[in-house]
Amino acid sequence: MSGVNLSGIVKAYGAVQVVHGINLNVAKKEFVVLVGPSGCGKSTTLRMIAGLEEISRGEASIHGKVVNRIAPKDRDVAMVFQNYALYPHLNVADNIAFGLRIRKMPKTEIEKQISEVAEILELTEYLHRKPAELSGGQRQRVAMGRAIVRHPKVFLFDEPLSNLDAKLRTQMRAEIRRLHNRLGVTSIYVTHDQVEAMTLADRIVVMNDGKIEQVGTPMELFMNPANTFVAGFLGSPPMNQLSGVLNENGAEINGVQIKLNVVIADNVGRNVVVGIRPEDVTLKAGADTSALPIELDLVEPLGSEALLHAQRDGTNLVFKADTNGSIDHLSGVKEVHVPAERVKIFDAESGQAINL
Repeated sequence: MSGVNLSGIVKAYGAVQVVHGINLNVAKKEFVVLVGPSGCGKSTTLRMIAGLEEISRGEASIHGKVVNRIAPKDRDVAMVFQNYALYPHLNVADNIAFGLRIRKMPKTEIEKQISEVAEILELTEYLHRKPAELSGGQRQRVAMGRAIVRHPKVFLFDEPLSNLDAKLRTQMRAEIRRLHNRLGVTSIYVTHDQVEAMTLADRIVVMNDGKIEQVGTPMELFMNPANTFVAGFLGSPPMNQLSGVLNENGAEINGVQIKLNVVIADNVGRNVVVGIRPEDVTLKAGADTSALPIELDLVEPLGSEALLHAQRDGTNLVFKADTNGSIDHLSGVKEVHVPAERVKIFDAESGQAINL
């Protein structure tokens, strides 16, 4: 039985529709990440699942039970917010236990739950501290602890790491994933950060303008994006996209021939977008590669690799290259070599991936 099912979910504010008929099945114990740019409807969708936003049309169910008309407190979900929402006058133990005391749980059981959760989240030594005495990561763990003690059917995370610095976000991502593996609770996580989506998710839901663009595992979406939006959103840096035309030998990009490992057949003359991942190119020619001349603007060293910022026919491009301990050999790069099997082709008009 699915953990969370959304069928034809619509959210409208008066005449303005912001979520357009979403259909999504989240399996029991699955970790699903909703990702997309600001304003795409991902947080609104999460809030409809939680009951914090009314569903305009469609049906939401949690573990087989329709929850459209059920109050948030009765949906058996726990939500972790971006701003932690901790009570500043209560210590860590009392913040974690607050919901349990509201439910009038026996004191001995509350103390047991606090102890277990504190051990899981490595908060035992901080139980008597106030939120102001904690780091951002510790406060976020307290917020998660308050959700965990409820033993909900579903965890809902609304951009919980946005207020943390880069190093702490990396640490907390790993903690959240380990926590999910340990507890096995159905989890839906909202973020605009595609790195969080790639590292955390069993499956990713890419949203844009209130619609779902594609659903799949992180590597499915990375290797086979359904359209130019997904190709340009997932990946760091994202996929390079160049306008071209299909011919008998592959794809032509303004006079440059790019080999493809497929038969063009009836698609000759079709206007396309040629997609090339930054990490897929090489600096040396191979048996099945195509040379793509570029105008190098900037070499950005990152340690073991560097980003080559370039232009081609007025289009900004980014490629990755190994430094081998130095960037001196990269300053004179005038072309990159593109393996035929890694090139992606999209229809120029619709933006949809073409399966030739």
